[in-house]
This record gives sequence, structure tokens and C-alpha cells, in this order.
Amino acid sequence: MRIALGVEYDGRAFCGWQSQASGCGVQDALERALGSICGHRLRVAGAGRTDSGVHASAQVAHFETTASRPLSAWVRGANTALPRGAAILWAQPVASDFHARFSATGRGYTYVLLNRPTRPGLLAGRVGWFHRPLDLERMRAGAALLLGTHDFSAFRCAECQADSPVRELRRLDIERHGELLLFRFAANAFLQRMVRNIVGSLVYVGKGKQPPSWIGAVLASRERSLAAPTFAPDGLYLSAVEYDSLWKLPSSGSADWGALLAHADAPRA
Repeated sequence: MRIALGVEYDGRAFCGWQSQASGCGVQDALERALGSICGHRLRVAGAGRTDSGVHASAQVAHFETTASRPLSAWVRGANTALPRGAAILWAQPVASDFHARFSATGRGYTYVLLNRPTRPGLLAGRVGWFHRPLDLERMRAGAALLLGTHDFSAFRCAECQADSPVRELRRLDIERHGELLLFRFAANAFLQRMVRNIVGSLVYVGKGKQPPSWIGAVLASRERSLAAPTFAPDGLYLSAVEYDSLWKLPSSGSADWGALLAHADAPRA
């Protein structure tokens, strides 16, 4: 039997999604927890391989088991064996040809950036931070140049193992909510550290170091060295994974941005 899962986690509690020899990956924690329920070793595959410190509100995964258990066992039962920083949101049987990664038709990431002079306290580790004022309209103008299908070599890391650097960026919206900026990305797929590299470059534009047109020039250059440094992982969330309706999966969930936004909009004493 193949089971699909919806998963959320705080990236600070793990060394990234992927299994490591030390057992510190989200994948490792899920395999231990689910294995304790089914009574045998298993492998979990995820839709996105998030880096260390990157969060997920809508990760989708799957595993195979010979054990027959009620769906509640794969959710509430496994959650009792997971560390506090991770939780399974739902479980559903799927056909044997479903694959959390390869069946996905799109993914969404949200980067949450605190834009104020002082570093975060209550939101430390949950948001990125930049201390100087950022011009929202300049960043939006730069972001518009990235939409569409392009070679994103200038915005991927040297360790990226993707066969092709070409991706279709379907959405890049930037919203301001008080002291917080939300960068919302949607694409067919993402290159390793692509979102964090784009955010870093948009911050260069927002603070006035580069004009919006510079984003287009960097994209066309295909040279990573011309873009801005990689931004911190703290504010990055895997916030959506899309599938064809034929799989009939539950909603992949979304982060509770309300708590973050309420903090940002709260009046200061």
C-alpha cells in the first residue's frame, strides 16, 4: 500500500529534508516515526528537498507499507513519535504510480522578511531580516522581469544537481504587511536556493543598490557571481505543492500567516 502524507515542520529543528547519516533530516524523523507504527523499515519520498533551516507548511510525501493501519495511526499515532518541530497533517492511500516529487505539477514558496531597524526577537528563526527601508515598487518592477520560462542559472547554487536550469516562474508577488514583506513564488519546479538567491537580489534593488532592470541583466547573464548573495533560510517556507485533481489529495495546507502578520501590524507601546 502506498500512502501520501501532508507534513509541516520548523526547519530549525532539522538539517534539511534529506536523510543524513546522523539521522538529522526531516526524512529521517518521518521514517523513524512511521516505522514505529508499521513495525518495519520504510523509505519516505518528499515533494521538495528543503535546505537546513528552511520551513514547510505544505510538504507532501509518500511511503509504502505492508501494514494495515487506520489512517489516524499514520497521523496522530506517528505524530506522537515525531519531534516537536514536525507534524503530519493528513494521510491518504494513493495509487502505486503516485510519486510525491515526480507527480507534482507545481510548487509554491513564501519568503517572509522582517523589514525594520532591529533584528527579530519573537520571530527569530521564522523570518528573514533586513534593517534598511526597502522600496516595494522597485522590487515589484524587478520581480516582473523574472516571470515566465527562463534559464535561471544566475540564481542557483553551485551544488545544484538539477539536469536543466530552465524553470517556469508562474508567480512572484510581493506584499507589505506592516513590518513584514511576503514574497510569494510559484513555479513548475525550483532550483536549489533559487528563491533565496532571488530574494537577495530583489533586496539589492529595494535598498537602491541596483535598478530594477539589473534583475533582467543578471538573469540574461546566467552568471551566479553577478547576483546578490544568498539570503538567510530563516524566512523561507515550502507553502504549496500542486497535483492533478485525479489524485484527489487533500489541500496541501498553508502557513498560519495570521500570527506573523498580527505581530507585524500590532501597535508598538
